[in-house]
Amino acid sequence: MPLIIIDVQRGGPSTGLPTKTEQSDLLQAMYGRNGESPVAVIAPSHASDCFDIAIEAARIATTYRVPVFILSDGYIANGSEPWMIPSVDSLPDLHVEFAKTQEDFMPYLRDPKTLARPWAIPGTKGIEHRIGGLEKADKTGAISYEPANHDLMVRARAAKVAGIEVPDLVVDDPNGDATVLILGWGSTYGPIASAVESLRANGEKVAQAHLRYINPFPKNLGAVLEKYSKVLVPEMNLGQLAMLLRSQFLKDVIPCNQVRGLPFTTQELIDSTMAVIHA
Repeated sequence: MPLIIIDVQRGGPSTGLPTKTEQSDLLQAMYGRNGESPVAVIAPSHASDCFDIAIEAARIATTYRVPVFILSDGYIANGSEPWMIPSVDSLPDLHVEFAKTQEDFMPYLRDPKTLARPWAIPGTKGIEHRIGGLEKADKTGAISYEPANHDLMVRARAAKVAGIEVPDLVVDDPNGDATVLILGWGSTYGPIASAVESLRANGEKVAQAHLRYINPFPKNLGAVLEKYSKVLVPEMNLGQLAMLLRSQFLKDVIPCNQVRGLPFTTQELIDSTMAVIHA
C-alpha cells in the first residue's frame, strides 16, 4: 500500500535524548517488521532537501504502491536553509490511474514493470475486493494458505521494492584518482563536504559520495565501492549503514561512528580520514 512514514531520528533508545540528533533508526526502518516485508528507505541530506525528498517519496509510494520511510534526523529538523520554491508546473506529475469498473477484475494482477497492483477506490462498483493482513492468492486476491503461493507473493513484494528505479550514485572525485572515498547519508553531508574541501586544499586525494536512496541502493553502488581501496562511512550510530554495505557488497568499509547526540565536526572527520589515508 502507498504510505509515507517520516522518521526524525533522535538519540535513543526509548525517550533517550529527545532534543538531540542521531541516525540509529536505519536498521529499524529496514527490518522492523515481522516476516519478509521490505520497504523503500530514503534520506534527505540537508534542510532544503526535505522539500524534494517528500516529493520523491510520494512518487515512489504511488508508482510502486509501497510504504516509504523518510529518515530525517534532529540536526536537519532543527536546521534552516533558504531555497527557491519551484513553480508548481515544474514539479513531477504524481497523477494516479485508479482502477475502473470492469468484469473479471483481478485485484492482485501486477503491472509487469512496477509489480504494483491496481489501485481501486473503495466502493467502486464491480471491483470491490478484500484487503487485510492475511496472505492473498496471486491475481485473484482470495485468502490463501497455499505454500507455493505464499513463496511467490513474498518474492513478488521483495522484487517490487528491489525494482524501484532510483538515480545512480554521483561521486565527487574531480580528477578520478582518489583512493579514499567518504560515503555518508543523511545530515552527515555538511560535515563531510567541509572536511573533503579542507583535505583537498591540503593536497589529499579524497572522493565524496552521499546516499539518498538506501533501499533499494543505487544500481552503481557496488561498482563505486569496488573502485576505491578504502571507503570511510561516518554515521551517528554504531555502524548500521556499514553493516548493510558489508552484507550486500562484501566490501570491508571502515566505520566512523559516534553517538553523542551531536553532529560530526569538520575536524573530527578530517582526523578520521587522515588516519585512514596513512593507515
